[in-house]
Amino acid sequence: MTAAAPAVLDTAAAPVHIVWDWNGTLLHDIDAVIAATNASFAEFGFAPITLERYRELYVVPVPKFYERLMGRLPTDAEWEVMDATFHRYYWAAADTAGLTDGARELLRDWQADGLTQSLLSLAPHEKLVPLVQAHGIDRHFLRVDGRIGPSHTSKAGHLVRHMAALEETGVTAGRTVLIGDAADDALAAAHVGARAVLYTGGSHSRSSLEQAGVPVVDSLAEAVRTARELAG
Repeated sequence: MTAAAPAVLDTAAAPVHIVWDWNGTLLHDIDAVIAATNASFAEFGFAPITLERYRELYVVPVPKFYERLMGRLPTDAEWEVMDATFHRYYWAAADTAGLTDGARELLRDWQADGLTQSLLSLAPHEKLVPLVQAHGIDRHFLRVDGRIGPSHTSKAGHLVRHMAALEETGVTAGRTVLIGDAADDALAAAHVGARAVLYTGGSHSRSSLEQAGVPVVDSLAEAVRTARELAG
């Protein structure tokens, strides 16, 4: 994996804006993800995967993750079945997943300090918004955007769209930090000229996150502290 080149934060335009990732970052859903992944594997007789193995191999876009497990890319027909199975099992369990420890207080305190934040996820937009609302945290965000379009995409294009929609609020990429749990989050941030902080409680192992060349942290509280430090 090519390390994401660190962007230069525009400290003259502080305060910093946070773009939060959802799955594996604000939402502690890794158990639901593993269960849904193994359900999709079972459709084709693949052995179950452990959390440790998942974190070692996970990559976005997701077909590349399956390639690492299968030794080849899934066919279009296989992908359709695996993707549909994953989402069927995942969304049946997603309602029982809670927010990551401290997430609610961190969102509240960031907003109380007069700072801005938004949420961008590769979860389908029509599924994401009601779930964020159900957790009662939607009021903390300038925007909540989920994925529009196919599920085998990376976050970069969606972040371009997200940042363009935030322009009217005065948010710029040069003073934005994306907090996520995947190396793809760092690549997306670098793509738009933002910074990234990666959290180890989600989809990747620490060692794989460290290859992205951005700060890696073990708690969301540490992620927020690091975002403040990046603001100068």
